[in-house]
Amino acid sequence: MTFTSGAPGLNHSNGKSQSRINSDCLSQSSANRIKTLHVINDLSIGGAEMMLYKLLSAINRTRFDPVVISLMNRGELRSRIEALDIPVYTVGMKPGVPTPVSIWRLIRLVRRLAPDLIQGWLPHANLAAQLTSMFAPGQVSVLWKISHTPYPLDTEKPVTATAIKLCAQLSNLPAKILNNSRTSAAQHKAIGYPSDKTLVIPNGFDTNLFIPSTEAHRSLRAELGVAEGSLLIGLIGRFHPMKDHANFLRAARLLLRVYPGVQFVLSGKDINWKNSALCKLIYDLAIVERVHLLDERDDMPRLTAALDIAASSSYSEGFPNAIGEAMACGVPCVVTDVGDSAWMVGESGRVVPVRNSEALADAWRGLIELGPESRAALGRAARARVLEHFSLRSVVAQYETLYENVMAQKASGRAEQNGHYHRLDRFAPANDRRQEASSTADVGRSAPSEP
Repeated sequence: MTFTSGAPGLNHSNGKSQSRINSDCLSQSSANRIKTLHVINDLSIGGAEMMLYKLLSAINRTRFDPVVISLMNRGELRSRIEALDIPVYTVGMKPGVPTPVSIWRLIRLVRRLAPDLIQGWLPHANLAAQLTSMFAPGQVSVLWKISHTPYPLDTEKPVTATAIKLCAQLSNLPAKILNNSRTSAAQHKAIGYPSDKTLVIPNGFDTNLFIPSTEAHRSLRAELGVAEGSLLIGLIGRFHPMKDHANFLRAARLLLRVYPGVQFVLSGKDINWKNSALCKLIYDLAIVERVHLLDERDDMPRLTAALDIAASSSYSEGFPNAIGEAMACGVPCVVTDVGDSAWMVGESGRVVPVRNSEALADAWRGLIELGPESRAALGRAARARVLEHFSLRSVVAQYETLYENVMAQKASGRAEQNGHYHRLDRFAPANDRRQEASSTADVGRSAPSEP
């Protein structure tokens, strides 16, 4: 029986600059640190996967000893995590129902790693974490991480929908259940997840990496071959029905009737001219000359900072990373009223109904007609909001506090809560999204904001 783990620290030129590891930390005995095992489906670039990477890149390595298991082999983030000197293991699972052989491999690997704490990421990995904890040496606490909204379940793959329902039946087993949005937490409560175990820790954003940039503004326009003064509206996200690219593109056609010079930038997995369904829509709408499909990129801070307006046209979201990153770059956002999107942008952006291209186009038009100075003011307010409530530093501190509290509670047999993360029952009902001005004080108080 063999397991694979990449050699830490190889094939990533920025690994040392991103890692907070130093020689003292590496030489410290792991017995003095909490060994945290993170289990995730794979390490392709997605919202949960990126949050895991950001957490690992910033966590205090003198207090924590992280390890990652990717259930499947694929994933672009694997080398980036290994460059942080964090080992990544795989068990070679295939999409679909896991085989007994792959489950046995996972159990053997977890027994060998002997973690103090296991955290699953997303439904399949939450189940895997819970199962393998029963075979790990000693008593191992388990955390579940949920990074999506479960409605409507019929939009999920059948295996994923089944995993979500099975997790609901087993949801009293983990020590804590972590949601990245209030809406997701409330929706999971409605299908049986216990609110007394549910905490909300939002996604965090690196405000030293995602920053306003006039150079990005200039260079992306040069790359696209458009005039330096061209107004760019962007949608960043993988090609998936829930992202509703059709809604975005129909709104683009409506706006072009009034402002024919606007350019539309789309980026993400499968966002390219080889995507026949996407291309057909663009050609049918006769907007091909104003649309730029940039596929997946490794320069997202630059691309995001180059936008004049960022958009989310989704009909289902939890806590969208792309919007938080745009806000950190000082870009005003227009979002659909799903998940915690409205709460994220607050007064710094605009919120429109789902599946309403006319409302989306009207919101873009309103921001254009504000003029560059007023849009810049909204962008400054958006960045200030991220700094105050969603900085990566404060979010990582919430995870660190949670891990230490869970370990302390296990040692003492108590079940008290001392951290600055947030229980579901502290929040207003999820559909009361217009109270964001009064509710923002509940998030991001664990650590000072980033500069």
